Amino acid sequence: MKKAFLLIVAVMLAASLAAQSGNIEQKKRIASDNAAMQTLNPKMPTRVIKNGTKINLRFGNTVIPGILNDSVTAKALIAKLPYTVRVNRYSHDFCGVMNEALPYSENNVHFGWLNGDIDFARDANYFTILFEDEKKSEQYGHQINIGVIDCELSRISNLQGSYNVLIELAK
Repeated sequence: MKKAFLLIVAVMLAASLAAQSGNIEQKKRIASDNAAMQTLNPKMPTRVIKNGTKINLRFGNTVIPGILNDSVTAKALIAKLPYTVRVNRYSHDFCGVMNEALPYSENNVHFGWLNGDIDFARDANYFTILFEDEKKSEQYGHQINIGVIDCELSRISNLQGSYNVLIELAK
């Protein structure tokens, strides 16, 4: 009887540990995980990238400076520069579909964004520049951060319409 009881307890313990292990593995990655951030000035991007590749995003006559990080995805975009993508303005971003997918590491895929982020969304080859709604953004998956704009968020959020955005290395 003792052996049967101990066997049942051991099975229950093993099942409990397996369930907890599964929960740990399934923790949802979000944009703020391991991100260097500033929260003092809401007019500026949340994410801070100190070292990276400086770029310009040309929306017609408006130039939005940015910094790309050193991820596999950002490096693949840098290799394509200068690159033009057609983007449209939506409620919280400018978004366009790239002709080809960019490579990415599964470790860099997350939910949501931080205001000012430049992301690649793997679910449809979206190139996105996100300027608001970071607090509500965790419902959106498949995001890969590749950089951040380097100016006040209003410089991009005040733009309207559609653009052929030229992405180029800053001089």
